[in-house]
Amino acid sequence: MTPERPSARGSAEVLRYTAFSTDPAGGNPAGVVLDAGTMTADEMLATAADVGWSETAFLVPRGDSRVAVRYFSPRAEVSFCGHATIASAVAHAERSGPGHLLYETAAGPVEVATSRADDGSWQATLTSVPPRTVALDAGDRRDLLAALRWSEDDLDPALPARVAYAGAWHPVLAAATRERLADLDYDMEALGALMRERDWTTVALVWREDATTFHARNPFPPGGVVEDPATGAAAAALGGHLREQGLLTLPARLTVLQGADMGRPSRLTVDVPADPGSGIRVTGTAVALPPPR
Repeated sequence: MTPERPSARGSAEVLRYTAFSTDPAGGNPAGVVLDAGTMTADEMLATAADVGWSETAFLVPRGDSRVAVRYFSPRAEVSFCGHATIASAVAHAERSGPGHLLYETAAGPVEVATSRADDGSWQATLTSVPPRTVALDAGDRRDLLAALRWSEDDLDPALPARVAYAGAWHPVLAAATRERLADLDYDMEALGALMRERDWTTVALVWREDATTFHARNPFPPGGVVEDPATGAAAAALGGHLREQGLLTLPARLTVLQGADMGRPSRLTVDVPADPGSGIRVTGTAVALPPPR
């Protein structure tokens, strides 16, 4: 697909892509600036606010396939964003060809590989920083459930709650039923305040359909977004969490289905190596979106 003409704020070309879908009506939209070398942090934040999606990626090429990257939501900078990584890598590949890049992010180095399928679609695979998890404090668990308007009975006891990291922190809660996951009606102010206090990027809400298939939803009130249609960083964190808790037969390939409940279906492929210290690989497609009217 030929990329659409970008929009701009000042001298910065702002491309618009959707990640984890081959359909412009699906996936998670992201802004992309492929050369942000002259931009200040304030300009990046203002651009992300103009774009209005959950994140915009700002790339500064360093040479030798190294790229410094910063991610901004409409309200704040975030340490790492998976869907904007996939979107920006595909945007780069459409202009420079497939290959490997090393993204230098606030969370650490993230390897990204791009390729083109026989049908012409582009995909990218990111390898996260080493994941880890910590316990979800009992008080935080209580406050989190209250903000979500969930109860302990809504949780799947086979998938313990943790706070998981693979570039950004996400509490992971597993719903006992698909119906509970579909019925998302949370207190945005209360949840946003708790997440800002704890430095959580999104809340990863999941339902396990089978051993390797998960449905997910990700509230993101600190970024000014009610929900993410696809969250690569949370998918990587989920893979690390499941590996650490011994809940997978390793190595494993997971499918994370997200966005269907908000009308933007997304598919994320998550490869979980057996090595406990290794990063999690997240793969998805991306396509260009038309410029705003």
